[in-house]
Amino acid sequence: MGSLSAVRSNHVYLDEAHPDARCALVMSGDTITDVVAPERLADVLPEGAPVRDFGDAFVCPGFHDAHQHVFHTALFRSDLALSYAGTSERDCVRKMQEFAQAHPGDGWLLGQGFRWALWDPAVPPTKASLDAAFPNRPVCMYEGDLHTLWVNSAGLAALGITDDTEPPKGGFFDRDADGHLKGVIHEAAGMYYVAKVFASLPRQRVIDAYRDYMQMSLSQGITSVCDMALCAIPGTDFVYDDIYRELLEAGQVPMRFNLYPQNVGEFDRVERLQREFTGKLVRVPGTKQFFDGISSAHTAWLHEPYANPYFPGDCGRPTVDPEVMRRYVLAAAERGIATRIHTIGDRAISCAIKIFAEAREKYGRPRLGMNAIEHIENLTPGDVRAMAKIDLVASVQPQHVVIDVTQPERDLGPERASFMWPFASYRRAGVTMAFGTDSPCVPDRAMEVLSCAVTREVPATNQPAGGWLPQERIPMAQAIDAYTRGPARLTGREAELGTLAPGKLADFVVLDTNLMQADPERIQHVGTIATYVGGSPVWEA
Repeated sequence: MGSLSAVRSNHVYLDEAHPDARCALVMSGDTITDVVAPERLADVLPEGAPVRDFGDAFVCPGFHDAHQHVFHTALFRSDLALSYAGTSERDCVRKMQEFAQAHPGDGWLLGQGFRWALWDPAVPPTKASLDAAFPNRPVCMYEGDLHTLWVNSAGLAALGITDDTEPPKGGFFDRDADGHLKGVIHEAAGMYYVAKVFASLPRQRVIDAYRDYMQMSLSQGITSVCDMALCAIPGTDFVYDDIYRELLEAGQVPMRFNLYPQNVGEFDRVERLQREFTGKLVRVPGTKQFFDGISSAHTAWLHEPYANPYFPGDCGRPTVDPEVMRRYVLAAAERGIATRIHTIGDRAISCAIKIFAEAREKYGRPRLGMNAIEHIENLTPGDVRAMAKIDLVASVQPQHVVIDVTQPERDLGPERASFMWPFASYRRAGVTMAFGTDSPCVPDRAMEVLSCAVTREVPATNQPAGGWLPQERIPMAQAIDAYTRGPARLTGREAELGTLAPGKLADFVVLDTNLMQADPERIQHVGTIATYVGGSPVWEA
């Protein structure tokens, strides 16, 4: 037991049932030992024990981003790469030319963020524009959703890709009418080849990027993160346990991480990591897989064809054969290991639910953490009920709702687009939600997670007025629960994280605005005063 201390505030979010309490958190070491009315502090604290009074500030459990790609988020926040969406292909090339001037040499130029569907004109890029600006230096531009690479001819040559190259399974190359490469690489192929680009980055600068990333996270009240595998190709999941190991040994991990390496039907790595990372800062609750891509690229797997098919019968496709996926999940379940599956299209979702139902019937719940499906954009009310029946977690990212509110109807048609990201429906059905960002696919901005869940509006513009599919908005208390308790339950840490209660770790954030009384359309402007991890202030304004 450590020495006792306390923090107090007139507005403390203890849990969904007690969202705005006037109380004090009594702490011993890294743990909350009591929650009392402020006037009772003298009864439970020894004379002279430190008490910090935050007055009318809002105190709530630390936010837990349930789905991030930490390496990419750290990298694209750093000076190692350009982060830019652009307004057109030409605009992106111009910005990369500016970046190149500040980064001379002959090594890779790396960027991320473009979304050609939002450009004017909305036309996919080709290598021609990059070749004109960079005839000799390799350039790699990563789409905002991390599912597509755009590279120039020098980049293709550096990667060893020719017109005769066969893409890795689950990926494909764009080609012109004559079969020549256009410089755009999709899905698993993009993820495989970008790993070769990343391998050229200076390790020490990558480590520094991780340190900066953690401080940025803490500055927003994010105290825990799930680091999710980005690729199912063996050896390229981008969950770098060696970096966590190095930072832990140096005492430079000031927040909590849950690692989810890939599930490729072999479990030596994940089981070894589970045995190694047993401390309070880094754990390995389970694994990650991919069932499909994204609907905007027609790579999400659907029951019925897209509303604007690229070819007759265009339903997307699974990235993993369903029977292979079934074997992967059941093998993990037999070992007590949780699996989380990327599922966007309705067919991928319904198939994943059936697989998880079989796993639960045969092997019960995982030993660590819970099974979950990720993103789950295009589903049916029946899918929601089926998820509730087997206690399958919905790992969802509220900012995705408003990336482009015109896209779902354009690609899926009005009927399917009328029931997407159904946060209120999940709550009514009893499905646990775990909020995250999928950063860097969208910015890792904690307040935007809450804002988008509560308003379903674009934070920067508060449009569409009243929110897209407003019937699926949820109240603030439910949004905070999904961003704190939900991820704690998903990772198997609900007994120690997710709410502010005796016996739990003292991870919390102090905000300058009472979220329970704030204008929903101003939530994105709420600021952080202090962030605590294990009872210690690890970031202060």
